[in-house]
Amino acid sequence: MKEQKSGKILIVDDNEDLLKAAKIFLKRHFGQVDTETNPSLLPILIVNEQYDVIMLDMNFTKDVSSGQEGFYWLDRILELDSSAVVVLITAYGDVSTAVKAIKEGATDFVLKPWENEKLLATLNSALQLRQSKLEISELKNQKQQLYQDIDSKFKDIIGQSAPMLKVFETIERVAATDANVLILGENGTGKELIARAIHRYSKRHREAFVGVDLGSITSTLFESELFGHKRGSFTDAKEDRAGRFEQANKGTLFLDEIGNLPLPLQAKLLAVLQNREVTRVGSNKVTPVNIRLISATNMNIHNMVYDNSFRQDLLYRINTIEITLPPLRERLDDIPLLANHFIEIYSKKYNKDIRKAGEALIKRMQKYHWPGNIRELQHSIERAVIMTAHSILQPEDLFMQKQLAPEKQEEMVSLDHLNIEDVEKILIRKALQKHNGHITRAAEELGLTRSSLYRRLERYGL
Repeated sequence: MKEQKSGKILIVDDNEDLLKAAKIFLKRHFGQVDTETNPSLLPILIVNEQYDVIMLDMNFTKDVSSGQEGFYWLDRILELDSSAVVVLITAYGDVSTAVKAIKEGATDFVLKPWENEKLLATLNSALQLRQSKLEISELKNQKQQLYQDIDSKFKDIIGQSAPMLKVFETIERVAATDANVLILGENGTGKELIARAIHRYSKRHREAFVGVDLGSITSTLFESELFGHKRGSFTDAKEDRAGRFEQANKGTLFLDEIGNLPLPLQAKLLAVLQNREVTRVGSNKVTPVNIRLISATNMNIHNMVYDNSFRQDLLYRINTIEITLPPLRERLDDIPLLANHFIEIYSKKYNKDIRKAGEALIKRMQKYHWPGNIRELQHSIERAVIMTAHSILQPEDLFMQKQLAPEKQEEMVSLDHLNIEDVEKILIRKALQKHNGHITRAAEELGLTRSSLYRRLERYGL
């Protein structure tokens, strides 16, 4: 099967014999070869045809030695098509002029008279460059469209209740600054979504957003994960690796669950934040980093400072601005929006024809405490969409496994229903309420250590 030729070449030169010879040779290798003696027709040619490579003579009949006419037409070509690939045609004595033209935007040059094989190699390289430029341009357009889609105002954050409007207002004020932000809120309230929204509206929005779940990183891997390591610095270090700080350089670093960080690691984190530089494990080289820091925790971090389990100087460093996300039970007006948003998502995912949540279901949902917040609501809706036979979700669809209960769950605990986890959650909640969120005193009353209580708070999303 004959190989399909590709590539569109335009040759502009006032020497007709050169044009004929070039066309005869190049037509064997490229899909289309056009020639032109009059450079004044270049704008029309470029508008009517998208050429991959343009071969342009530096000197035409009006100006046979200086190359100024070639410079003029090079500028016009690049003005009409910024991704154009121009290969200059020049004589031996004009090499310095050609080099200057490359600095002005030309891709390469060929000398007259040329060797066919060298000419072919030059044009093939130029063609590859053109394809790369077009691919980059397409990626930039796709990226721009993606940002336009993403940046529609708080696209991923559903809510119109008064507490959420206050959060949106804070995001707008803070995002444009480089201030460190601490996001507080229970598990499942959407802290990472808020962090990403701040990043999107910041001056760093074209750079990386790098998230780190500090609760899932072991103490032994903390420095390697955050600061990077050199090959051979420990058993599994098989290659050099940049840490999260370096990966987020010029962008935003999001440290989730920062309240879980042990005191010794807090000191190491503080040192990096103060000095704005990291040293990879196994290396002595210091690398400057420029990041915008956003942190989040579901713990009462101010009480942790009081209990000496979180460094006060680190808290000062990370919470220039605090944003407290309301739990779902404090934004009941948003439940219909959230429910129908998730119904739309999962109806498409599972190819179900479900239009919305019924009024009875909405009322029932607004009476529930939602300890798992939006995450619990999302999972409940997903299960209901999968299992329901209705086109409008009903209370029985969501409550089929008694997932949801009246707001005052304590009143339902009786000798006929004593689930250990339910009882433990209620006791922890009561102890925290009694001591106004003071972790140490609540732990003492419950007969637990502070670390044990923290683990239970994490497990139950309290």
